[in-house]
Amino acid sequence: MAVGQAQSLRYLADLWDEEVARGLDEPERLRYRSNLLGRDLRITNFGGGNTSSKIEQTDPLDGESRTALWVKGSGGDLGSIQRSGFAVLYLDKLRGLERRYRGAAHEDEMVAYYPLCGFGQSTAAASIDTPLHALLPFAHVDHLHPDWGIALAASANGREKMEEFNRRFGHRLIWIPWRRPGFELAMMLKRAVEATPEADGILLGGHGLFTWGETQRQAYLNAITLIDQLGQFVMAAVEKAGQELFGGPRYRRRADHRRVAAELFPYLRGRVAGARGVIGHFNDLPEVERFVNSEEGPKLAHLGTSCPDHFLRTKIRPLWVPWDPGTGNEEALRRALDAALEEYRKEYEAYYHQHAKPDSPPLRDPNPTVVLVPGVGMFSFGKNKTEARITGEFYINAIHVMEGATALEEGPPPNPLPQAGAAAPSEAFQVYRNYVALPLAEAFGIEYWSLEEAKLRGQPPEKEFSRKVMVVVGGGSGIGREVARRAAERGAHVVVADRELAEAESAAKEAQAVGGKEVALFAEVDIRERASIRAAIEKSVMNFGGADMLINTAAIFPTAADGRISDEQWRLTLDVNITGNYLLADEIRKIFAEQGLPAAIVLTSSANAVVPKAGSEAYDVSKAAVSHLVRELAIALAPKVRVNGISPATVVKGSAMFPRERVLTSLAKYKIEHRPDEPTEELRAKLARFYAERTLTKTAIEPADCAEAILFLASERARVTTGHLIPVDGGLTEAFLR
Repeated sequence: MAVGQAQSLRYLADLWDEEVARGLDEPERLRYRSNLLGRDLRITNFGGGNTSSKIEQTDPLDGESRTALWVKGSGGDLGSIQRSGFAVLYLDKLRGLERRYRGAAHEDEMVAYYPLCGFGQSTAAASIDTPLHALLPFAHVDHLHPDWGIALAASANGREKMEEFNRRFGHRLIWIPWRRPGFELAMMLKRAVEATPEADGILLGGHGLFTWGETQRQAYLNAITLIDQLGQFVMAAVEKAGQELFGGPRYRRRADHRRVAAELFPYLRGRVAGARGVIGHFNDLPEVERFVNSEEGPKLAHLGTSCPDHFLRTKIRPLWVPWDPGTGNEEALRRALDAALEEYRKEYEAYYHQHAKPDSPPLRDPNPTVVLVPGVGMFSFGKNKTEARITGEFYINAIHVMEGATALEEGPPPNPLPQAGAAAPSEAFQVYRNYVALPLAEAFGIEYWSLEEAKLRGQPPEKEFSRKVMVVVGGGSGIGREVARRAAERGAHVVVADRELAEAESAAKEAQAVGGKEVALFAEVDIRERASIRAAIEKSVMNFGGADMLINTAAIFPTAADGRISDEQWRLTLDVNITGNYLLADEIRKIFAEQGLPAAIVLTSSANAVVPKAGSEAYDVSKAAVSHLVRELAIALAPKVRVNGISPATVVKGSAMFPRERVLTSLAKYKIEHRPDEPTEELRAKLARFYAERTLTKTAIEPADCAEAILFLASERARVTTGHLIPVDGGLTEAFLR
């Protein structure tokens, strides 16, 4: 294969920049190569595959030159991996482990030896694929999971088609039957290339692809060229199948499919939440649409996935909802979902009990992570938005594999199947339309592998608001902004809603900075209008699957030069400060009811609700109504939804209710010394100190103080508190309840 430039690329692009690569040392060139390969999901899925380089380095112990294996560490992602993400090990020690190896029945014990082979100060944990790279004799090795390659590897006629591919494109790919990743597979790879030294790649039955090169550049070119040519080979068959792919269409996408998705999503999320809860993701890409509406989709979906990387996220199979989108209504869809979900759980539990051994980890959540609905699309779930999205992407990978494998069908499947070998006989595999699914026993062996269980148990503990969705209204400024930031920092997924869209966007970016890019979004909302509220809530539903908490800090304080507000200002104050709270709660209660999960609402009242004074009648009366609304809603929404509130005294810092003009008016009103040209924040600080002196604690009340009270009430720490208001007023004696 040519080394200089990629040959005849149709689908992929040669992204290598020699000027960039020239300035890098060898480990950085490995990182660069890995990032280029990992950024394209057609080359490998998120977190899937691994890359390696055998690099001559000075041993820090004795100063002698040694060959170190740099290989992607456990749990890393090629697209984003950095230098520190590679495990570095002595190559000679890894290869010396062949003498320790006692055979396939004992291969798990080999993992304990990998840390003993560590070179230098490497901290990344070596993955189970480490020996696959160590025992191959090539300087630079790539193990990738391209959909086109797995389509061939998961075809009943895969070996025959591989030979056809070799002849057409001038390759020397080797076929290896299915074997779970580990030391035994490493030995198989080593023997295969020893027997066929002219090979330029290895196709693992039901699994993935190995390529290599003598330089970083050559390894990269070999990988993308071979994968692109596999794409040309497979896609020619897919295009030939045309409309008959997957047996042709059975249903059509509903014109209102996104409305149906929005109405179904909270109901679905509530039923697959399990004991810990989930975040959702919706996908209606063309390939998803074609699959969920196809004639043969149900059979292929039930057969299960083929690649271990796929079903570790998607489980062995998705949930297919048997619903006719052309004639069924949404109530029929819910009934179909409930029945299918009950059957799915039974099947999953039967799968576990059939294959579990005495030392197997306990049964995990039997709910699906992928749900396919004809006429609508695909819903996927995970512990956070990123995992939910990636889970869906993995099933799209699986769809592409089934697409390619079925399109390559030519007659009845061979016997024995090329995937069959010492790990699993032909009869253990299930085949439909040339697509070969992984045997359930092998799938269980990976899903409930002790090494996978150890990886799960080794993950850091989840944060307080993990798996929860919080809608923060008034989140663009002041208390709401602080709530959104702190909630995201503690694991929540946040929808920042505000009348000022630019402020909502800015606050969402702050939340993303502390919680992650996908945990926060923003929406414009006018809480006087149901339609506006619905649109903001629907954004939460379509992005995260639903909502678990509603926080409202939005309010207005009307002012007038002569101290007497207009009738219109009075109406507006009550509309925003009390009716707005009612409308918010009334709209989100529908989502809470659909989910059937524990939920919380926290509203913002005020010390003014119990402290009458001249000049603020509209605001004070509206806040008194909010306080009572908290109690009314607590009764109405029990037992699943808790409703509480906070009653702050004046919060000046960061508050949208204290624009510069109002601050100046208040300073003048209270005869507080100031200059009109002072910066706004200095003027606010003077006013805040004045208010603080009226309290027992003599401390200015800040947004953070109110945010902490709100987050307490929204959290499980207050799981038996409802209908209550917490004062956050510094000890304002006038506001003591009597």
